[in-house]
Amino acid sequence: MLMLALVLVSLAASGTDVGPVAAQRQITGPSWQREQPLAPSLFGVTASSSSGVMPSFRVGSLRFWDSGTRWARLQPRRDTYDWTVLDRLVVGARKADLPATLVFGGTPEWAAPAGPKAPYGDGSRSAPPDDLTVWEQFVSAVATRYHGRIDAYEVWVHANDQRYFSGTTATLVEMTKLAGRAIKAADPQAVVVCPSIDRLWTDEGRSVLREFTELRGYDHCDVAGLKLHQQRAADPPETMIDLLQQIDGALHDAGVHPRLWNTGVTYEYVRDERLDEQRAIDYAARFYLVAIHGSRFNLERTYFYNWGGGGLPITLQTVGSPPTSAALAVEELQRWLTRTRTRGCGQGLAVGLPATVWQCEFTADDGQLLTIRWTHEHTATTALPPDATEVRTLDGTSRPVHAGDSLTVTGTPVLIVQLPRD
Repeated sequence: MLMLALVLVSLAASGTDVGPVAAQRQITGPSWQREQPLAPSLFGVTASSSSGVMPSFRVGSLRFWDSGTRWARLQPRRDTYDWTVLDRLVVGARKADLPATLVFGGTPEWAAPAGPKAPYGDGSRSAPPDDLTVWEQFVSAVATRYHGRIDAYEVWVHANDQRYFSGTTATLVEMTKLAGRAIKAADPQAVVVCPSIDRLWTDEGRSVLREFTELRGYDHCDVAGLKLHQQRAADPPETMIDLLQQIDGALHDAGVHPRLWNTGVTYEYVRDERLDEQRAIDYAARFYLVAIHGSRFNLERTYFYNWGGGGLPITLQTVGSPPTSAALAVEELQRWLTRTRTRGCGQGLAVGLPATVWQCEFTADDGQLLTIRWTHEHTATTALPPDATEVRTLDGTSRPVHAGDSLTVTGTPVLIVQLPRD
């Protein structure tokens, strides 16, 4: 099934009909090619710690959630705000020069006393507030206090999961409208991220996405928030491209083309079994490479869940501990791509490679050409570009290569360095 999905993705990305007959055709063009700068903020993490400590490996942006910053914690009573934790997090992010996104969720008990309890253990509610005026006032208070210091606001978390939001989609759209208005009035430069829609692998999830779109929810924000991830943690990250293409099609059919941010995973995904060390290294790096591949669908940023906590399928770093091998691989990937422009990405026959091989190509400031290759399963032998001079690996080592050499590609991404073009 994975191979079929990947072939269909490649065909669709090239503009080829993906019907039963067309799916058997060979294609020769690239999946996509468009010179564009690679923004460091694409390499985001969800900071799930209230400590104010920042990652000790390179990341490009932060998202605050599971960090002691739910609405119920920030406004425990109608007339009382507690900024202690959020102040600490914002100071840490500013010192680290990292753009920060605050996620809203967890209605205070006083604002929806009869609403269902959210799964947080602090009495907060999954229901919207009984009076939406208090919501708008809360958002305004936050955006006013953190004007110029918090860069973006995600209007609600897990917006179509009844455990986290039990209101209607129409109410969600109204809350988005009020939040967008309040944020822009207080801080016109802040980015408004529409509520994150999850369970997008299911008909229910895509149905909510369509309903939110039809109710003009995306009119009130700058970015669409999506929970974009594999169905299971052990699935190759490349399966996300098939999902992203489905989402793009649904948005296109509705006549909207928002910028997209991947805001993480579902609760069920987090509870999957831990991956072994090598697969964790491979998947962590490829999670971000898939995001780069997804930029052809307007995907601008992706947040790995999470930073700060352990016991997850992939752990990058727990507070007080050194970065894991997976985190160091992500750091090396970013080191490779500093000050580069993305030339394009493709997979298999579309770019003249074996079916299981993926690649993304980049141009460095000095004109060097950089190509990253990996497989979604097994290994494959590929020819190196004729001007290749060096191959680098995620552990920081490298080796020279020469014209005529072949390269064995595995699930661990490698970087091919080529001579600059004249």
